[in-house]
Amino acid sequence: MKITNDIAAVVTGGASGLGRASATALAQAGAKVAIFDLNRTQGEEVARQIGATFHEVNILEESSVVDGFAAARGANGQERILVHCAMATKGGKTIARDKESGCFKRMSTEDYEFSVKGILVASYRMASLSALGMAALEPLEDGERGVITLTASVAAQDAQVGQVAYGSGKAGVNGLVLPIARDCMDLGIRINSIMPGIFATPPMLGVPAKVLETLSASVPFPKRLGKPEEFGSLVLELVRNTYFNGQNLRLDGAIRMPAR
Repeated sequence: MKITNDIAAVVTGGASGLGRASATALAQAGAKVAIFDLNRTQGEEVARQIGATFHEVNILEESSVVDGFAAARGANGQERILVHCAMATKGGKTIARDKESGCFKRMSTEDYEFSVKGILVASYRMASLSALGMAALEPLEDGERGVITLTASVAAQDAQVGQVAYGSGKAGVNGLVLPIARDCMDLGIRINSIMPGIFATPPMLGVPAKVLETLSASVPFPKRLGKPEEFGSLVLELVRNTYFNGQNLRLDGAIRMPAR
C-alpha cells in the first residue's frame, strides 16, 4: 500500500514507546493518524507534535473501542492501517512460594484471565472491528483494502520465568494472524504481527543502568536495546510491501531469551 495523505491510520498505545514510534513514522510518511491511548495528557501532546488526532480509548472495553473508531473515522475517514501496540497484563509464576508464609501459591485464574483479555482478546477486538470497517472500502492496487499489524513479543516463543500469562497471551496474538489473514483474503485485508525483543521503551529505560548494560550485552548483534523507531520502520515496511501477509516477524537482534 502506498502511504499518501488520503490514507488514514489508527495506532493504539500511541502516546509512548512502540506505539508512539509507529504513529510518528506513519505521520511522517504522510498518513492521517489517530492515536488511541488512555493517557490523555501525553497522547494529546504527541498528537500535537506529529499532526495526529487523539482519542481516549480503553482497549478492554468494547464500547470504548467502538466509540474511538467512530471518532477517528469522523476526523480522518475510515482507516486503511491499524497498528495495535496497547496491552494490559499481570505478571506472576504459575506456582511460587509465598515469602511470608513459606507456602506455595499459584497465579490466580482471575489474574491470568485479565492478561488474556488485555493481550489476546483486545488484539482480536481491535483487528476485527478495524477489518469490519476496511471491508467496505474501495480496493486499491492488488485489490487491497487495508493492513493490520499486531504487536506480539519474543516472549511468544521464549517466555521467561514469571511470564506465563504474558507469554501465552502473546503466543495467542501470533496465533490470530494466519486464520484472520485467511478469513480476510477475499476482502483484500492483510495482517501480520511483530515480535519485538528488548526495546528502549519508557518502562525499560526505568530499570537500573547495570541491568540495562547486562540486557544490551545479551543481544547477539547489535549489542544494544532496540530503538522504537526501528519498530516504526518495520511497521512502514509491512504497510508498503503488499506481499507481507500472515507473518509473525521477530525484531530482536537475534536474541533468544533465557529461562531467567
